[in-house]
Amino acid sequence: MYAPERQQAILRLARERGRVEVLTLADEFHVTAETVRRDLKTLVRAGVLRRVHGGAIPAGRLDFEPDLSERESTAVTEKERIARAALDLLPDRGSVLLDAGTTTAALAAALPLNAALTVVTHALPLAARLADHPGIDLHVVGGRIRTRTRAAVDAWALRTYGEITADVAFLATNGFAPDSGLTTPDLAEAAVKRVLMSAARRVVLLADSGKYGQEHFARFGTLAQVDLLITDEGLTAADAAAVEAAGPEVRRA
Repeated sequence: MYAPERQQAILRLARERGRVEVLTLADEFHVTAETVRRDLKTLVRAGVLRRVHGGAIPAGRLDFEPDLSERESTAVTEKERIARAALDLLPDRGSVLLDAGTTTAALAAALPLNAALTVVTHALPLAARLADHPGIDLHVVGGRIRTRTRAAVDAWALRTYGEITADVAFLATNGFAPDSGLTTPDLAEAAVKRVLMSAARRVVLLADSGKYGQEHFARFGTLAQVDLLITDEGLTAADAAAVEAAGPEVRRA
């Protein structure tokens, strides 16, 4: 396949998937990662793609939001490692807020049977996972349910979180970076994340390295508002240092 043909194929995949990864493209097209990076550079110069950490997204698609099922199948191993590392942060018989997200869902799935916690969440998939847990005192925050994330948003959710002070909030995000902060595609989701962050004494961000450098439409916070980031080893030492310079401690699981 000639370079122009490959670049057209990459652009088509980016528009279909919303995001393409360098290593995945290299495997699909049987070329080196460096070849893919040159292709992406050409497409970025043409104004049709925008580079993000590890890959690219269609230009102008800051509001792109993959469906829940698609996000559940992305970086599965990394999310499981992050979730296991987060278990060390659970308060003994304390209170926890779980944000909507696939990495926080991995944490909910990893909670040991002997855990004794008060858990508050506005995410239906997480609530379903925890409903039968013998040691969890589960509180489900209500509101309008967004189909794309199965999470409650709007006034009911905002009001409920405004009445809570928990020990730890485990936060999810679609993108994070020292300059752009914490971002997500939807304004209603961003509002809930913002009030959730203020409802806990400690904020722990759970985010795989693929989200580093991504920037979405709605900003809901800065890295300075996060106490700890748990990510995977895909985040380079230099990027981890940049994150720590912006505020939070970084742990790579």
